[in-house]
Amino acid sequence: MTGHADDPLRALIAATRQSLSSGAAALRAAYEAHPRTATVLKGRAHLVDEAIIGLWRACEMPPQATLAAVGGYGRGELFPCSDVDLLILLPESADADLQARLSTLVGALWDVGLEIGHSVRTVDECLSAAAEDITVQTNLLEARLLTGNRALYEDFARRHREQLDVRAFFKAKELEQAQRYARFNDTPYSLEPNCKESPGGLRDLQMLGWIARAAGLGRNWRELARRRLITGEEASELRSVERFLQHLRVRLHYLAGRAEDRLLFDHQERLARIMGIEPGAARRASEMLMQRYYLVAKKVTQLNTILLQNYGAEIFPDQQGPAITINARFQAVRELLDIRHENVFEQHPAALLECFLILQQRSELKGMTARTLRALWLARKLINAAYRANPAHRALFVAILQQKRGIVHEFRRMNQYGILGRYLAPWRRIVGQMQHDLFHVYTVDQHILMVLRNMRRFTMGEHAHEYPLMTRLILGFEDHWLLYVAALFHDIAKGRGGDHSRLGMEDAREFCEQHGFAAADRDLVVWLVEHHLSMSQVAQKEDTTDPEVIRRFADLVGSERRLTALYLLTHADIRGTSPTVWNGWKGKLLEDLYFATQRLLRGATPQQALGLDDRLDDARRLLRFHGLRPGVEDELWAQLDAVYFMRHSPDEIAWHSRVLYHRPDAAEAVVKARVAEDEDGVQVMVFTRDQPDLFVRLTGFFGRLGFSILDAKVHTTRHGYALDSFMLQDPSRAGSYRDLVPIIEHELAARLNTPGGGPIERPSAGRLSRQVKHFPITPQVSVRADEAGRHYILSVIAADRPGLLFGIAEILARYHINVQAAKIATLGQRVEDTFLLTGSALTQDAQVLRMEQELLERLQV
Repeated sequence: MTGHADDPLRALIAATRQSLSSGAAALRAAYEAHPRTATVLKGRAHLVDEAIIGLWRACEMPPQATLAAVGGYGRGELFPCSDVDLLILLPESADADLQARLSTLVGALWDVGLEIGHSVRTVDECLSAAAEDITVQTNLLEARLLTGNRALYEDFARRHREQLDVRAFFKAKELEQAQRYARFNDTPYSLEPNCKESPGGLRDLQMLGWIARAAGLGRNWRELARRRLITGEEASELRSVERFLQHLRVRLHYLAGRAEDRLLFDHQERLARIMGIEPGAARRASEMLMQRYYLVAKKVTQLNTILLQNYGAEIFPDQQGPAITINARFQAVRELLDIRHENVFEQHPAALLECFLILQQRSELKGMTARTLRALWLARKLINAAYRANPAHRALFVAILQQKRGIVHEFRRMNQYGILGRYLAPWRRIVGQMQHDLFHVYTVDQHILMVLRNMRRFTMGEHAHEYPLMTRLILGFEDHWLLYVAALFHDIAKGRGGDHSRLGMEDAREFCEQHGFAAADRDLVVWLVEHHLSMSQVAQKEDTTDPEVIRRFADLVGSERRLTALYLLTHADIRGTSPTVWNGWKGKLLEDLYFATQRLLRGATPQQALGLDDRLDDARRLLRFHGLRPGVEDELWAQLDAVYFMRHSPDEIAWHSRVLYHRPDAAEAVVKARVAEDEDGVQVMVFTRDQPDLFVRLTGFFGRLGFSILDAKVHTTRHGYALDSFMLQDPSRAGSYRDLVPIIEHELAARLNTPGGGPIERPSAGRLSRQVKHFPITPQVSVRADEAGRHYILSVIAADRPGLLFGIAEILARYHINVQAAKIATLGQRVEDTFLLTGSALTQDAQVLRMEQELLERLQV
């Protein structure tokens, strides 16, 4: 294939590339004029068939070789930007000449603009690869002959079919689905789901097709209905949800111009408009699209569960076993709960809740049979106001909450099959409801179930290593099932308008009264729902080293039982918002607030509650442990006031003292850094003669290095030195911070020791995140005096972005305002920062107003 022989091939490549391009444009135009999935999926597969066969022939492939389409392409379905998977079958390994031709062919396929995935194998190699890899086996299952040696292809197809172990294939695909679900936290309800891979996506439907094909059960939904594996109505539903997901994926590919399967915020609004969805009076078009998507995904997971069970009964008929009677309504079949006759729920409505209770109480049961799930879904509308008012039904619901196992599993199942939304009327409003607060990554209902899951994990021994304090507290908490009720109601009023905490409190009160809770239990649940945000707000926004702050929080809590309950709920709530929101530093803030408040409630004075004397004693012990003789710290500590000791932990005090005890009057700046205790960040200490704009310089330096500042403690000693501490984190960093410690120490010290401090470093503005672009936050700024009148508190709410803290510090410096402490709370893409300030400008209303206006302008995205 050299010399002039290349010229015809090059000409064919150019012509084929043009043909594919014009053909794809024609398919898109036809689809947009009359949206039918077959137009694109079948049309593109046919277009690619012609191109590939033409190039195969042009490359003069030998007649004994075979070319087959596999995977989705083998199925005859190609989305606009999907890869093209090919199998080149050979009777024996390729010689040098054939390898050269194959290389030319593959290069030509790429040159015409196709994203090719290919394998070159003999039949024996195909069978060996399929035996070792379920993905290969699945791809080969959908193989389709394109061109070449038909006899070789038919030999491969026959031998592959003979080798296929249907039972092993079924089990492997079930395991594969479970692993895929785990990657997406077992939920289709994330705010940016993958319409192909997420639970409830196209992959769930494709898997059903693969198993049916492997087991010879049918090649489409209609054939499965004829075999009574699904009902005719379910076959229609499967066709409908499949078409919706296919349309969604086609539109996504066209919109993104690439193989994009994630419903990113960037695309949701435009996608909704393209699909003809208009905004409502109070809801975006994207919200309406996503709620529709979640309902489709929910239906897919329901039907996937039903069909997999029916497949299992067909594939493993010898494992049926006799039914074991449980009671007059239910029996056990193959470790699954089964109704004893088709009209159980109509004749015994209490069974709609009883079935979940039985699953909790009988650990040998792994789920429900397909006919039970189907009957449950169809009978859900029996749950009405009269049903909810029945004392027996109320007792069943409370019993489900009180069980020792299976609570999260069964509440998820109740939500999946519409039972929870029918029994808890307010729940219906939050199913599939998005939360565009740049903080939560789940819909409201799924967030609540994640909080319930977290609360349950606190009680389990296998998770005690993750939450040792939580486990100890909840196991010592009498009737800790009441916390599950608080978890269910804490966000149940989201999206109604008004304060969701107060609205949810009323829902919780009504539930508790209807279900016969004792007055003390009712009051606890109602109080928790009303104040479920209070502890995180105090810990992350207020100065918890201020005795007055601790006293006010203790007054709010009132008792140690409430304190412990709120601590557990707060911990579970924050962890249930997003995998990225929680960090060890937030955990430490909550823990410190918990123990300080606990000591105050047990009779300590506010100073004792903050443990000032204990802190000093603990710090001294740490200094002795490190070999420093008694008294070496006295000269340094004489320059530090009580505020410093209350704001720093014993470990931090001892660390500062070890570094500074021999140089309390250091002529040059001292900078020390260390990796945080949980390895998720770096702590930096700066000791230098106080100087103008120091806080601006420090935030600029850290911002240039790409750090987010989680916490800042700014202190001025009695002899005019700044002793500042920062907790830093690099959100993009995957490895250890240890290599950054010497860099920070050397570079920052050099800058601070430059005469005049050198020029202020301005961090890069960076790029706004996708979430901030599509769901902007209106910034809020407020300045108020604290209750003692000694300081002022600046509160800032804004969308997070690089250089944000530097911008705030720069404006404060311009007004000669000193930052005494900073609480930096980053909630996903939203920041809620609080600064403790001093400065004469703060006493002048006109100055404060101008400063607030400048801050608002700087915070605008």
